[in-house]
Formats: sequence, structure tokens, C-alpha cells
Amino acid sequence: MTRLVRGEDFGRLFETFTRSAWRWECQPEYREPHEAEAFRQFLASETPDMSFTTEWLANVRQATAAGRRFERVRVLTEPLTDYLRFEMFAAPDNAAAGEDIRVMSTAAAAEYNLPDHDFWLFDDELVAIMHFDRHGMIAAELVDDADTVARHRRWRGIAWSHAAPFETVLTP
Repeated sequence: MTRLVRGEDFGRLFETFTRSAWRWECQPEYREPHEAEAFRQFLASETPDMSFTTEWLANVRQATAAGRRFERVRVLTEPLTDYLRFEMFAAPDNAAAGEDIRVMSTAAAAEYNLPDHDFWLFDDELVAIMHFDRHGMIAAELVDDADTVARHRRWRGIAWSHAAPFETVLTP
């Protein structure tokens, strides 16, 4: 099966997985409209209004309290882009909600031949390959083909074993 999802259909994946939701996050910048004001505030050295994360963090807390795992590896540029500095600013809140966030450099990602596309791997059975344009995520391509899932699980194993806890990176 391969199909495109967006919006609520994509969001439902984070409510319905049963064991694990794992993210490979490798873009140096995301242009999600719901983050724009907080990102602007961050760049202006104001206190960012992170209320747009409330629902996400509540879902992470609920899922992890029920024994489900949220994990991600974030690829970091050297030096960090402004957007990645913003993401690292927000990482402690995600971690406090129960998400295990690790990081690796773009050089390490290239060395280990890791993909240049973002994806979520749900329950080791479903891959959501994320597609973006200049305005943010446009859709996720859901794939459950055994070879594709196995390739993404292999990439997850490599990334996870070579990534460091996000706390090892100085945040702004």
C-alpha cells in the first residue's frame, strides 16, 4: 500500500500507533505556518509563544505514559541554522513530555549513507515519508511495502546507534 495523507489523517497516525513512533528529521529548516510566529519571536530574542505545541506534547505524554515510545534523530548542520537553534530550544519540552531526542551531524549522516528525506516509522510496520515545499509539509506518503519498511528500519538502527542525546549539544 502506498497513499498520501495530510492534515487530520496524518495526525491520526500519532494517536493510533501501538508501540513506537520514530522520526528521522534531516532538513535544515521547516517552514510550518503554525510555528511562524514563535520562530519570529525566537529570532527577535523574545520569549516564543510555544502554545502551538500544547496538543503535541499532551499526546506524547499520554502515549509514553501508556508505554508507547516517541523517538527521533535530528540532523544538525554545523553551524546550526536559525531554525535548528529554534528546534533545539524546544527540545527540552519534548523530552520532558517523554520523547527521546537524539542528534547527529550532517557529516555523520552522510558518512553512514542515511537518507535525505524525513520520515516517521510507526510500529516498525508503516513508513510515512514526508514531502515538503517552501510552505511546509504538503503530505506524507504511507508505505507498508516490506522492502521499504526494512530499509527504513535499517536506517533507524544506524542513526540511533550513532546519534547522541540532544542534551550534548549546546542550545541557545
